[in-house]
Amino acid sequence: MLRVRIFTDGACSKNPGPGGWAVVFNTADKCETISGNERMTTNNRMELRAVIEAFKKILSKNLSDVKYELYSDSAYVVNSINNGWVDTWQQNNWKTTKNIDVKNRDLWENFILLRNKAKSLGIYIKIIKIKGHMGNTFNELVDKLAKEESLKAKEGVDCD
Repeated sequence: MLRVRIFTDGACSKNPGPGGWAVVFNTADKCETISGNERMTTNNRMELRAVIEAFKKILSKNLSDVKYELYSDSAYVVNSINNGWVDTWQQNNWKTTKNIDVKNRDLWENFILLRNKAKSLGIYIKIIKIKGHMGNTFNELVDKLAKEESLKAKEGVDCD
C-alpha cells in the first residue's frame, strides 16, 4: 500500500492581512508541492485552506488504496477535526457551545463536503498534530512556502 505523508501550513503577515497556504505531498519516491495566497485573510483561514486544498488534490486522484497521513501544526485545525468540534458546530447550526457564530464557517462547510466525499470513496485521511519549527524538513518547507505566498499577496496589495 502506498503511503502519502501530507504537510500543511498557513501564514499571515498581519492578522488579518495578506496570507498564504502551502501543502507538501511526500511519498517514498517523490515530493510535490502546491500553494496559494489571499490578499485579506487570517492565519487560521490559511491553515484550514491548506487542509482543504490537500483534500481537493487527494480527491482529484481518487486513489483509495493509499494510506494518507496529513500533518498540521495548527491546533485550531487538528483539534476541530479530531475532537469532533466541526461536527458539533454543524449540528448546532454553526454556533459554539457559548452560542457564538463559528468563525470560518464557509471553509468548515467546504471541509465537511470534501471529507464526506473522501469517506464515500473509501479514502481515509488521518489528521496528525505536529509541532511547528522543530526541524521536520517537510513542516519547515510548508512554513517557508506559506510565508512566501503571504509575501506575494502583500506585494499585490502594496501595488494598488
